[in-house]
Amino acid sequence: MPQNPHRSGNTLADRRADYAESYAGARDYAAAADLMRQAVDLAPGWTLGRVRLAAFLEEVGERNEAVALYRAVLAEDAADPYGAGLKLAAMGAAPVPDAPPPAFVAGLFDQYAESFETSLVQRLGYCVPDHLFALLGSHCAPLRFRRAMDLGCGTGLMGERLRPVTDTLHGLDLSVGMLEQARRKRLYDHLSEGDVAQAQAPDGLPYDIVTATDVMNYLGDLSPVFARARQLLAPGGLLAFSVETTHDPADGGYALRPSLRYVHSTGFLTQLLQAQGFTAVAESGLDIRRDRGEPVRGAVILARRG
Repeated sequence: MPQNPHRSGNTLADRRADYAESYAGARDYAAAADLMRQAVDLAPGWTLGRVRLAAFLEEVGERNEAVALYRAVLAEDAADPYGAGLKLAAMGAAPVPDAPPPAFVAGLFDQYAESFETSLVQRLGYCVPDHLFALLGSHCAPLRFRRAMDLGCGTGLMGERLRPVTDTLHGLDLSVGMLEQARRKRLYDHLSEGDVAQAQAPDGLPYDIVTATDVMNYLGDLSPVFARARQLLAPGGLLAFSVETTHDPADGGYALRPSLRYVHSTGFLTQLLQAQGFTAVAESGLDIRRDRGEPVRGAVILARRG
């Protein structure tokens, strides 16, 4: 059996790391940090172990040591698969990037692909696909699409809603693991691996709707995605997406939360959409999920390409 790349390879270190995660699950971060430090001492080259140690140290207020660990990890691998740079930005120790490292996003969702729907829908109350589909239903008569592209399609939660009302349905995601889950559902006519800001129609033909659910909150600057959506859509086509929202007018219209997801000002998004040739059609606010037991405020937005 191949070694798990996220483990240290040292049996004792891995065991102590497992105990550390158990204590962290019970919110005893001091005990978690102590055990993870022991694990890292046993396996000093273990990148994820150091990242998790930094996270536990951050929880107990050992900010300087956490920052030093994150910076060391980032210096060793610019691809940053564990998001050390994002964690520094969320702590205010580095500038907020326009987007997270693709390796971090792909790795995050590969890791949770099999349990994604159970965790997101059942445990965290994720409801965006239903709300976005309802918004489409209230503004599209008849509710029927010839061609649809589902950006960041994940396991196919939005695809399940689109399939009955779409003749041709394409999906794209960074995560191979998520695409495999979507493929098993047999919803999509074509699935591609790739970045949403570089999406292309496999047959070169335009779409009359592009959707992006639970995607924009993993990006800061949305201009590249809006520009790509405009290229994908036929004139008059619809862009339907969700965001996590903030009323704080942060620089650039977005900010990075400790969750490592971005929040956006909907007013600023309207300006971005207009700059890319879109007209806002509808917006509906909702609690899109829970995070640490608290509701996360967001919105579903519908815009039309000119």
